[in-house]
Amino acid sequence: MTNDNGNKSIPSISVSYAHKGSSNNANELGMRPMQERAYERRGEQYLLIKSPPASGKSRALMFIALDKLQNQGIEQAIIVVPEKSIGSSFNDEPLSQFGFWADWRVEPNWNLCNAPGADNGGKVNSVGAFLGSGDKVLVCTHATFRFAVDKFGVEAFDNRLIAVDEFHHVSANPDNKLGLHLGEFIARDRVHIVAMTGSYFRGDAEAVLAPQDESKFDTVTYTYYEQLNGYEYLKQLDIGYFFYSGSYTDDILKVLDPGEKTIIHIPNVNSRESTKDKIREVEHIIEELGEWQGTDPATGFQLVKTPDGQILRVADLVDNEPTKRDRVSAALKDPAHKNNRDHVDIIIALGMAKEGFDWIWCEHALTVGYRASLTEIVQIIGRATRDAPGKTRARFTNLIAELDASEQAVTEAVNDTLKAIAASLLMEQVLAPRFEFKPKNPASGPVQGFDYGVDGYDPEKCNVGFNHETGQLQIEIKGLYEPKSDEAVRICREDLNEVIATFVQDKSTIERGLFDPEMVPEELTQVRMGKIIKEKYPDLDTEDQEAIRQHAIAALNLTQQAKQTVIDNTGGSSKPAANTALIDGVRKFVMDVRELDVDLIDRINPFSEAYAILAKSVSEDSLKQVAAAIAAKRVSISYEEARALAERALQFKKERGRLPDINAQDPWEKRMAEGVAALKRYRSQQKAVEVSGGNIND
Repeated sequence: MTNDNGNKSIPSISVSYAHKGSSNNANELGMRPMQERAYERRGEQYLLIKSPPASGKSRALMFIALDKLQNQGIEQAIIVVPEKSIGSSFNDEPLSQFGFWADWRVEPNWNLCNAPGADNGGKVNSVGAFLGSGDKVLVCTHATFRFAVDKFGVEAFDNRLIAVDEFHHVSANPDNKLGLHLGEFIARDRVHIVAMTGSYFRGDAEAVLAPQDESKFDTVTYTYYEQLNGYEYLKQLDIGYFFYSGSYTDDILKVLDPGEKTIIHIPNVNSRESTKDKIREVEHIIEELGEWQGTDPATGFQLVKTPDGQILRVADLVDNEPTKRDRVSAALKDPAHKNNRDHVDIIIALGMAKEGFDWIWCEHALTVGYRASLTEIVQIIGRATRDAPGKTRARFTNLIAELDASEQAVTEAVNDTLKAIAASLLMEQVLAPRFEFKPKNPASGPVQGFDYGVDGYDPEKCNVGFNHETGQLQIEIKGLYEPKSDEAVRICREDLNEVIATFVQDKSTIERGLFDPEMVPEELTQVRMGKIIKEKYPDLDTEDQEAIRQHAIAALNLTQQAKQTVIDNTGGSSKPAANTALIDGVRKFVMDVRELDVDLIDRINPFSEAYAILAKSVSEDSLKQVAAAIAAKRVSISYEEARALAERALQFKKERGRLPDINAQDPWEKRMAEGVAALKRYRSQQKAVEVSGGNIND
């Protein structure tokens, strides 16, 4: 598919919302819905708040911290932020003006984000002074806090609240000092912890906390769907991937509309999209936009006259000269212009203007080159999802170099494309309503608060119900395992996107799902996803692991099938679909199949829709070359895969009373039989090696 001005694109994920205005409605205490939900859990010792950018996490923490200080016997609150600029989110707030019983106040000398000096120096001593003072609140960076714990020990923080903003920076990796310290605090069990993140997959490939620590946290989740559905103005969010050839600066106007308020993230200098001269790239972008008119002396913004005579104000945050960049940065943060839509038009950044950067007018986050971290993509998209008067549509565009299997860097080119697709699949999950899966059985019936469509609940079929207030989508599935343990219930309720993130980021999984024509879907949905679940949750029993696997695959595949229905109905255009389009898509898919059961869901390739879209945006010849490059790396069944297939074969035997047949017509039965045969070969090789005194792993 090509867009109007000729460049090839993966069509946008386009999600429309009801714009009810409820996200910004405050209760009698001055709390918005997310803040009220978090405040209800204020008595928890360990609290994790997962909520999108701009949903009000900073203020939610203020309410919780004030209650802990006033009513729960906590001596002091320490707010820990990843970088100095985010410290301003915790400046004084007159909360009592809006109905709360106290104001939020931080003494100027205790906001260490505003203090001069290095993190590991005077600021650490200031933390020590604060701990010995009678004052109540301190704000510092993650780095200052790490050094302070190293110096004073975890016991110095007893009976205090530690609130960690942008919690996805923490990791259970032993090399991550903040993660290590939090593990020590939890083991000592003498502090309260509130952790906050705007990212749905904490830590991308690595866990944020050890599972035994994470299970102690009570979780408050406020979804993107709830947030955007409750906005007053913004009603449509588009996410698109555009491929270009040559230099991106030549093609940028094909995706950049100078009339939209835009943040352009130019490529990292190490990426293949970079020209290795970031200053020249900025100059090129300005030249493409129009004629340079000089620099605004007050702000340092570049003034550019477009061909239609409009003067654009462009903020350059890439400039190497610190005085120039600091002046531009200060002008962007000037509170006097926070609500001035005309203050700036385009911001060009490299490694800046992401998390904590608040520009409500941003309509387009344009990113050149793939970002390795899904968390970073969510943060970048979060810059465009603020609600603002007159802003009805926002979009995120990733501009990626054309996939070309003939170039030397074929592996890198393919990897970037696969990662972009993985991010796209994951963002679709993040933006969808929350899934609640229920086994369909004779006792099933309608649940109060759920809308089952025009014809209502049908006891003879699997039903799809939607709760308009909570944004929950309830789907009945035959043969579905229900999670039994509290931890498995929590994972199915809160962490399916975590599981899906691991699955779609797995390179061999996505390669096979997109480019292996002989791949049987169950190899991915059952074997690969099953292996991921076992590795991620080794302490759960087999039934709970299978329940999580089924719930995660159902969430991924039903979103994909619903998306296809939406694309069919709108012809892939960018015109707004009804805000119920995704729900209607799920409902249509469930109605169209003879019976929605776990086996049917497992037989869907999770990447088939992504491939269909990719095939429209990349030339057939290029796709064939890439498929050939991936096929060349393919190996026969590995030992691990053979073992996983054999386990599935045993399950098959339990259900059917016989082992899978290698000559079966059903491709999945045949593949399981091949796995059993491969495992026998590996075992006989192992015995032969053991007899000769060696080891198969040597």
